[in-house]
Amino acid sequence: MIIRNYQKENDISNPHGIKSTKIYDTKNALIMHLELAAGEELKPHITPVDVAFYVLEGKPHILIGEEKIQVRKDDVIESPKNIVHCIYNETDEIVRVLVMKLPKPTENTIFVK
Repeated sequence: MIIRNYQKENDISNPHGIKSTKIYDTKNALIMHLELAAGEELKPHITPVDVAFYVLEGKPHILIGEEKIQVRKDDVIESPKNIVHCIYNETDEIVRVLVMKLPKPTENTIFVK
């Protein structure tokens, strides 16, 4: 049995400049824990695989394609592959999100701005 806690794992650098921790990484899937402070956001980007976002804490705005809505704790948001998506923390509180890429990407992410 393998048990990981994001608080005990090392943060990894990323082009978004946010706190990011890889908590699951196999040949089949990748799960990242993201923490966005007030005002932080991901850069809009496109991934070559489907992505699911699970909101652990906070009320981030999520952009999928041209639709941007505020979501809340325990919401799961689906983002199909090859479509622009982004997470924005437009609140004064911490936002924590699990990002699940299934299957694990074998191609690079494309940044759109």
